[in-house]
Amino acid sequence: MKKIFVKSILGGLAITLPMALVSCNDYLDVTPPSEVSPESYFLSATQLKSYVDAYYANYSNWSSTDVSKGGMIPSHYGSQNGSPYHDDQATDNEQGTNNRYVKDAWTVGQTGGYWNFNNIYALNYFINHAKENYDAGRISGADGDIKQYIGEGYFLRALEYFFRLKNLGDFPIITETLSDDQATLTKASQRRPRNEVARFIIANLDTAITYMNNAVAKTRISKNAALLLKSRVALYEGTWEKYHAGTALVPNGSGWPGAGKDYLANYSYDANTEIKFFFSQAMDAAAQVADQLSLTSNNQVDRQKASDATNPYYNMFASHDPSGYNEVIMCRLYSSSAGVTHHLNHYLYSGGNTGYTKQFEKAFLMQNGLPYYAEGSGYAGDDYVADTKKNRDWRWRLFMKAPGDVKAVDNISNPEYFPEVPYIYAYDMRAGTSTGYVRGKGHSLDYNDQVLGQDQTAFVVYRAGEAYLNYIEAEYELNGKIDSKADGYWKAIRTRAGVDPDYTKTIAATDMAKEADNDWGAYSHGKLLTDKTLFNIRRERRCELIGEGFRKDDLYRWRALDQLNGYQLEGCKIFGPMKDLFGSLLIYDQTDQSKNNVSSPSLSEYLRPNQKTSVNNLYYNGFFFYQAHYLQPIAVQNFLNTAEDGSTISTSPIYQNPGWPTVAGNPCED
Repeated sequence: MKKIFVKSILGGLAITLPMALVSCNDYLDVTPPSEVSPESYFLSATQLKSYVDAYYANYSNWSSTDVSKGGMIPSHYGSQNGSPYHDDQATDNEQGTNNRYVKDAWTVGQTGGYWNFNNIYALNYFINHAKENYDAGRISGADGDIKQYIGEGYFLRALEYFFRLKNLGDFPIITETLSDDQATLTKASQRRPRNEVARFIIANLDTAITYMNNAVAKTRISKNAALLLKSRVALYEGTWEKYHAGTALVPNGSGWPGAGKDYLANYSYDANTEIKFFFSQAMDAAAQVADQLSLTSNNQVDRQKASDATNPYYNMFASHDPSGYNEVIMCRLYSSSAGVTHHLNHYLYSGGNTGYTKQFEKAFLMQNGLPYYAEGSGYAGDDYVADTKKNRDWRWRLFMKAPGDVKAVDNISNPEYFPEVPYIYAYDMRAGTSTGYVRGKGHSLDYNDQVLGQDQTAFVVYRAGEAYLNYIEAEYELNGKIDSKADGYWKAIRTRAGVDPDYTKTIAATDMAKEADNDWGAYSHGKLLTDKTLFNIRRERRCELIGEGFRKDDLYRWRALDQLNGYQLEGCKIFGPMKDLFGSLLIYDQTDQSKNNVSSPSLSEYLRPNQKTSVNNLYYNGFFFYQAHYLQPIAVQNFLNTAEDGSTISTSPIYQNPGWPTVAGNPCED
């Protein structure tokens, strides 16, 4: 078969476009061969399916930070305890560390990075040839199947471009496979402003929507998945352009580097028009999903023994097959017999060296709809971890595991429980929790799932609950009010959470000065929000999406990190009444700081996971943030590859992202 090569404008490397297998298993775990000939391929529905299956990420190694896989369909993955759920780490929701909070620890690379077109080229190749063959009537098979798989190609290209948009902002828009010609590839490197990239993504999804249907297994992309992704992209871009307005991170903002290139020197950009467009698109797409798909019920049972009733809302995230739930739009299934499993529950079972933060605990309302600090709220305090669940939003009660909560009740002779003394002092922190508030989203109560490498708990890729949230936020951002549709969605979400559906009661009781201490989303562009309705929309999103990995993206698009200046994440209150439970287990204030297993009470009565020792600890003084860190830098080699003489960076059509230099090994400049 004839090999088809293109030269990647990533780094001048020859890449071979992939060809998928003739058939695949139900779990879409496909590694394609490396050759494909348009003369003998893309001629049957089966061949189209096999090709697009390859761009549902491999179950073994998907990661949101993998430059070649992060734009694929996500999943829990087997190696390295991988899961999109981990993306909440190092936010105000969940303990973790990340170099985005340390200026000198994040530097420009010489090679590599997110300037990568491999999947884009392969998907362009598929779309171009499949569409040509379809229009010419050359593809055999059911017309609905053929259109479905072509639609999936457009969806997957949109998803890949969304990944590049979030990481790089402005990006080349390429729809064809390019000839191996330096001039052609250099011109194709010209970046397009991010609003154009977002519009391109939406256009791809619109095409996908016209081709696809919902009469497919929920392990496949569907029309509703495309509508939901469209609402996500549009909301992301609308809020990004609103809250980063006037900065170098949007077209024609102060210091926008695109203005320094001839091809963008006179670029016309109307911020208001663009923002309104994206919010309108988000509303329309979200409503189409939310109006037809109901939320999974919450029977308010926190199952603690085998005889207890199962809770559909809990099990939607913790079962082997959630495709029967109306709310679930797409999921990824696993099978131990097929060797497709992961490790998520093995780590949840022990704590996984992470945990929800005190700041997150404070976000959840009481069942009566009041914030914890409001008079008459009924808040039982946080002297003990389990107390924080009393009379609380059921999302906290279900998805945070407290001391004494059950670990496993199925396929085990005697149920196991989390220890009454939070395991926050372990030296091998994989076996403990770093905050005392153990993550519970996706925690299977089946003991077999908690055995290393045997977890078959499904991953919910897309669900309708997000569409409800997307509509509420987009409608309020666009119109400054809650219309009847948003009102119904918001009340449905709160009712499912076991919270008084009257959100106006919450808004009236909200004290932004108190919220500022615990919620980064209380800020945009370094200023505390004065709009309490908007804040509570953000709060609802934060709580509904607990543990699902959305928080970082939300904080970025809201520009909600500018105010970080030595911020400390905290865990449970270990130096209150709970201290007596630990006896002599807590070690702190040692001359040899390596012996400390908790932070000092002189710092806070709450555990500070990042302040156990100041030795070789980049995060001891807290989290700081820099505007440049909202986007990734572009590696230096990409400028050299496209420079006129191969060495003068200024002659490259590519421009560096704001605040980043074009010298490898250097940190951001602001």
